[in-house]
Amino acid sequence: MLPILVTGKSGRMGQAVLLAAAAEPAVTIAATHDAGEDLDAAIASATCVIDFSIHSFTPQVLAAALARGTHLVIGTTGHTDAERAAIRDASTRLPIVFASNYSVGVNTLFWLTRQAARILGQDRFDIEVTEMHHRHKIDAPSGTARTLLEILNEATGTSYADDVAHGRVGNIGPRPPREIGMHTLRGGDVVGDHTVMFAADGERVELTHKASSRLTFAAGAVRAALWLANKNPGLYDMQDVLGLK
Repeated sequence: MLPILVTGKSGRMGQAVLLAAAAEPAVTIAATHDAGEDLDAAIASATCVIDFSIHSFTPQVLAAALARGTHLVIGTTGHTDAERAAIRDASTRLPIVFASNYSVGVNTLFWLTRQAARILGQDRFDIEVTEMHHRHKIDAPSGTARTLLEILNEATGTSYADDVAHGRVGNIGPRPPREIGMHTLRGGDVVGDHTVMFAADGERVELTHKASSRLTFAAGAVRAALWLANKNPGLYDMQDVLGLK
């Protein structure tokens, strides 16, 4: 069995990962960790860490994993550019799965979004992205929405910095042709809703995924940990785990 360390054990996703791991006979929960506890002691008995904590904790997880050669599954979102760079650097020495979303359905949405953007383009279709999460989520847009935007940017030759409009207010004038709209909603206990809309004169295409349980993401993370078991150092995502690339 694969011994795993679950960090952020008291959080919503940490609790979900513990449930998913308990339901998977091929893994065992070797240790858990919360803020203020000894990370080095916890990681000593694990072959892989599943981390859904907070982005500012990622550098500590990376350092501990590098010291012991422990594999990493990172589901935390909201990383700074420097933190993302640290993950990329660590992946030259460790196998890491770093994904904004671990659900099979969302990763299918990623794939479909890429294909739709290539087919529809921006000559006729305006592109908008919306996401909604529970009132406690601290980063915006969500990591999943950010991935959708990056896919759209790549497929359409646009830029996240220059062409993504985060909401609109005031007398902003006509919609620029290369613009991609991004709209964030927060409220209630929504686990995660994401929609990519392609709107043209006379027709509209919408791709939507709605999650109703965090266990969907947690089970995917456990699946990723098992997939990493015999992998070489490198930076992987859930598309690699599911064979969608």
